[in-house]
Amino acid sequence: MPFPISLEFFPPKTPEGADKLRIARAALYALKPEFCSVTYGAGGSTQDGTFGTVAEILEEGVGAASHFSCIGATRASVREQLTRLKTMGVKRLVALRGDLPSGYGAGGEFQYASDLVAFVRAQTGSDFRIEVACYPEVHPQARSPDADLQAFAAKVRAGADSAITQYFYNTDAYFRFVDDAHRIGADVPVVPGIMPITSSTQLLRFSDACGAEIPRWIRLRLQGFGDDSASIRAFGLDVVTDLCDQLRTAGAPGLHFYTMNQSAATLEICRRLIP
Repeated sequence: MPFPISLEFFPPKTPEGADKLRIARAALYALKPEFCSVTYGAGGSTQDGTFGTVAEILEEGVGAASHFSCIGATRASVREQLTRLKTMGVKRLVALRGDLPSGYGAGGEFQYASDLVAFVRAQTGSDFRIEVACYPEVHPQARSPDADLQAFAAKVRAGADSAITQYFYNTDAYFRFVDDAHRIGADVPVVPGIMPITSSTQLLRFSDACGAEIPRWIRLRLQGFGDDSASIRAFGLDVVTDLCDQLRTAGAPGLHFYTMNQSAATLEICRRLIP
């Protein structure tokens, strides 16, 4: 489709999961994604799985971006990983602070994602396009909305090329964030992160964990469907297609789909968006 999209996957934990992901990717490549990103577990716990999945995507002829987190990392370990990714042919990174594994104290030589972005830039110049995360509804650990905005601006000043948002269902939050970021000079492209709705329990659990707001009307409708999974999926497709249409019409620079290693919902949303 002519409108730029990108896709996110997570590294599968089993051979069966890897096979299912290959099938999902093959179906999703019909959308001609600009790139596919692969997540990175807490403290780098999935590094080999992440890099292995990135290598497969590159072999399939599609651009791949590795998530890259700095919690628990040292300058030496980051330098080694950057060399490995560059050798693989990776041209894009999603640079994150990352989550601490449970029971793990703060460690490593980087405190913030902006420190990682600055280090990658210093080490590799313009070899990588660097994406960073941002939070239209405020990072759950931020001291205040302004502190969160300033943290984003620090990542842009450190050398980020563009940003991908946490998912949201309120377009006002996205456009307000973009306006606020531009006002303080953080004017890189901000691509909305899109989470298809396929399961109400999964969505509510994820959203409570990451601080994404589920508008009350969506929450009540989902609860009203109970265990009727077909109605939940149909409602989710309508809601998320409308969200994407609003974003595209109002000038968002692209859409980044959190696929959850599934293809059906993202394919259907994009099919509906094709003019």
